Amino acid sequence: MKLQPDKSDVQTLTAHGPGWVAINNERVESSVVVGSRGERFPWNCARFDELGPEHFAQLASLGAELIIFGSGSRIRFPKPVWLQALMAQRTGVETMDTAAACRTYNILASEGRHVVAALLIEDVPGGQ
Repeated sequence: MKLQPDKSDVQTLTAHGPGWVAINNERVESSVVVGSRGERFPWNCARFDELGPEHFAQLASLGAELIIFGSGSRIRFPKPVWLQALMAQRTGVETMDTAAACRTYNILASEGRHVVAALLIEDVPGGQ
């Protein structure tokens, strides 16, 4: 039984590693927002402690049914106050480490869902 199409028309997260992700095979080394409807722009934060309500309010304007927050190399949950704009419009938010967020985004995007991945890409000590 076929569970997923062989080729997807949406941008996909094709690889990831410490300090980077690849979007359609293009390496990106800073935090980024990627959406299944073509959204893609820098997410201006390099560390978890730089995040605030304005970062998640920016995501609320995209109108996605689900936001996947990739919190870096380990799972860290956003403060509830950061999510107020998303909660006000009843947009779901799932938090996981960035590697898991990449995999989850690809599955949901390939199903045709309007999903957005907000991926925290943290600097790697010593630069890899």
